[in-house]
Amino acid sequence: MALTKQIMGNSLMDKSQFFSSPSKLFLSQNQFLVRPSLVPSQRRREHLRKANRGTVAAISEDLVKIVPVFSAEKPVKFKVRAVVTVRNKIKEDLKETISKHLDALTDKIGRNVALELISTEIDPRTKAPKKSSEGVLKDWSKKSNLKAERVNYTAEFMVDSNFGIPGAITVTNKHQKEFFLETITLEGFACGPLHFPVNSWMQSKKDHPEKRIVFCNKPYLPNQTPEGLRELRQKELKNLRGDGNGVRKLSDRIYDYALYNDLGNPDKGIDLARPTVGGQKLPYPRRCRTGRLPTDTDMSAESRVEKPLPMYVPRDEQFEESKMDTFSFGRLKGVLHNLIPSLKSSFKGDKDFRVFGDIDSLYSEGILLKLGLQDELLKKLPLPNMVSKFQDYNQGILKYDTPKILSKDKLAWLRDDEFARQAVAGVNPSSIERLKVFPPVSKLDPEIYGPLESALKEEHITPNIHGMTVQQALDENKLYIVDYHDVYLPFLDRINALDGRKAYATRTLYFLTPTGALKPIAIELSLPNSGPSSRSKRVLTPATDATSNWIWQLAKAHVCANDAGVHQLVHHWLRTHATLEPFILAAHRQLSAMHPIYKLLDPHMRYTLEINALARQILINADGVIESCFTPGRYAMEISSSAYKNWRFDRESLPADLIQRGMAVPDPTQPHGVRLVLEDYPYGSDGLLIWGAIENWVRTYVHHYYPDSSLIRNDRELQNWYSESINVGHADLRHENWWPSLSSADDLVSILSTLIWLASAQHAALNFGQYPYGGYVPNRPPLMRRLIPEENDPEYASFISDPQKYFLSSLPSVLQAIKYMAVVDILSTHSPDEEYLGERQQPSTWSGDAEIVEAFYKFSAEMMEIEKEIERRNSDPELKHRCGAGVLPYELLAPSSEPGITCRGVPNSVSI
Repeated sequence: MALTKQIMGNSLMDKSQFFSSPSKLFLSQNQFLVRPSLVPSQRRREHLRKANRGTVAAISEDLVKIVPVFSAEKPVKFKVRAVVTVRNKIKEDLKETISKHLDALTDKIGRNVALELISTEIDPRTKAPKKSSEGVLKDWSKKSNLKAERVNYTAEFMVDSNFGIPGAITVTNKHQKEFFLETITLEGFACGPLHFPVNSWMQSKKDHPEKRIVFCNKPYLPNQTPEGLRELRQKELKNLRGDGNGVRKLSDRIYDYALYNDLGNPDKGIDLARPTVGGQKLPYPRRCRTGRLPTDTDMSAESRVEKPLPMYVPRDEQFEESKMDTFSFGRLKGVLHNLIPSLKSSFKGDKDFRVFGDIDSLYSEGILLKLGLQDELLKKLPLPNMVSKFQDYNQGILKYDTPKILSKDKLAWLRDDEFARQAVAGVNPSSIERLKVFPPVSKLDPEIYGPLESALKEEHITPNIHGMTVQQALDENKLYIVDYHDVYLPFLDRINALDGRKAYATRTLYFLTPTGALKPIAIELSLPNSGPSSRSKRVLTPATDATSNWIWQLAKAHVCANDAGVHQLVHHWLRTHATLEPFILAAHRQLSAMHPIYKLLDPHMRYTLEINALARQILINADGVIESCFTPGRYAMEISSSAYKNWRFDRESLPADLIQRGMAVPDPTQPHGVRLVLEDYPYGSDGLLIWGAIENWVRTYVHHYYPDSSLIRNDRELQNWYSESINVGHADLRHENWWPSLSSADDLVSILSTLIWLASAQHAALNFGQYPYGGYVPNRPPLMRRLIPEENDPEYASFISDPQKYFLSSLPSVLQAIKYMAVVDILSTHSPDEEYLGERQQPSTWSGDAEIVEAFYKFSAEMMEIEKEIERRNSDPELKHRCGAGVLPYELLAPSSEPGITCRGVPNSVSI
């Protein structure tokens, strides 16, 4: 605790002891001050050091000497200094370079960056906050050519001895060009250094005339706000809300709501028209408003902005440079992997994989080599210089990396035990449930969908459950199910009418064997009942001969295609990306940057609005990646909307979700209040460790600022945030009675823990395994193109004569596969500036409260301990779902990661 207070500047004289030279202004870039017992692992330490660079300014001894002892009778003026850290753009286009040089010249004649200090106290004469003289950033023109990532400037102010403590600073940018302001540290006040973490773009005064307001890192509840800051607190929130009118400029910082009415492009043709998602007909969470004009052909549809043009999100939500480089580089790979085969196909048409070796060649030979493109064709590409550049950078750039699923056992995907293992330790561990009733029961309306009884019978099950009866297996928690019957059945007629799509509504039963591993024992395939003689339901069981083996493999592939669609549209996109966006919008609109809850949530909101906007451009839009590559096709967002009708925020915490699915039961003797029914459930067991750490950290934080629940009930910003998140952001479900109340500390802990869990660990578990598992398409096909033939079908003979050819022709085509692979490659990649759970920018100064900084270091240390425990579990031979010959360890919830595709790492936020 003592060292934490020293780091944050407990007193001016104490602070000066860190520095050996009167002229030394800054901490060394390599210094990171933490308690010795909590020094992070090397990977985490390097990242924290990187995040900490240039953010903590020292107190020079010259300033220590000039701090006066003031007479209470007659105020005198004294000088204080601001150290301002600006982050440079590494790559600039010609226009930016010209603007930068122009700003360097005009800075000398008064078109500069000016700061003004605002006191926490009111001037008794003017009844307004006390203000300092204006200070300008020095040496802007001299430092304009520095190539460093961060540049420190200083500004000086004259203040009266009765000025009080600065609580805010206004910034006026008189330059032409915006700049990114990271932090401001004030030196010279007797209380010690004052930190202002900013992390925001400062727009030119010509574009945004009002002064920007930045607040000190000391948190205040609304009714505790010092008098001098109250008006500024409200003014800044009003600016962030905007007035709900007009088209947003890319430089705006305005947060508002809209429906998903920009996914289609009816002006380009009726085939690209899509219904509005959000509203009574297709309920959905709200997204960030851009205010674009409507399309020419449909006034209810918003006009689109297509890549490479940027879509509006508030300026501070846009990707930082290194993140955008990672995403753009990945997108380039997508263009290359997508465009080159498309050019080739224009000569010969799309094709199937002929043999499994064709798929293997995507990793060994690369697409260019495999498809035999000539140099002259390569020259016709729209980005020839970029192609050449990246080929020089990495000769294998046009090859796909070998997915992790092939790394230990190339044939693992064929095994039934691996198929079952991925239901609890793969990229989608959120669908499996304990079977409570046999046979399974549908919740669909029989008047619309006809008889809905399951075709599963005891005779299908008993041969594979080791001599038990079905009731015994149910009673002993041995039976599990992944049930997609109700998700797909209402859409199957329309899906199967699409070109190149054939799907069933599947149910898959699993049995927990005496060895502790799951195995699949039956798959039910359902089609809409089209008449009395319709073969609408079919049950398949594990193979007994060569023919049934191929049939069984096809059935598993159809299950995986169902799973891929639900994973992407429901568990991944809807339950993390889309449902969090309203909470993020409301946080910016209703919670001041000074609010302690805003400070807690801030790192868990990073980049989410930007990645969601990019998704609307290229992933979930009409004819986008999801529609092109996944089973639901153009009905994808309607399926997602259908799932949202059954979404419940009160069941989104990990313990509540596990209980709801029957994967855990309440148990007050356990640390997290629940006990797993399936002990070897890697997602569940590792997830509970992280959930517990998050909940403990949040509880400590909440109780520190809200020692009495009446403070929560009377916190107007907090209550407005939660109310707006529900009533505006989730307006279509606002009348549901399951929304948690917000009247006590326990309520707030539960709500915040759930949001942080969803943004960090839940998203990581669902996202970063996509290429490691799905990059090998036979393991996890995103769609299927053929139904499974029966003996009376015309296709049955061709299936019997060449089952491998039939299997491959059922998978996505070459073009579909490589497009899908390119996209999940991007989505599975960590960027170099990723911030992982237990890390945050300015780790020593993000909060002005030493006790909270100390508690955060404990949370960070707990993340490291969890990582060690996950490593231990992955080496335990008793845990068959994560350890064994050819078995991949479960690392998707291991907190830290290197950049790239690692199949591990828990970022703070939904950032990709």
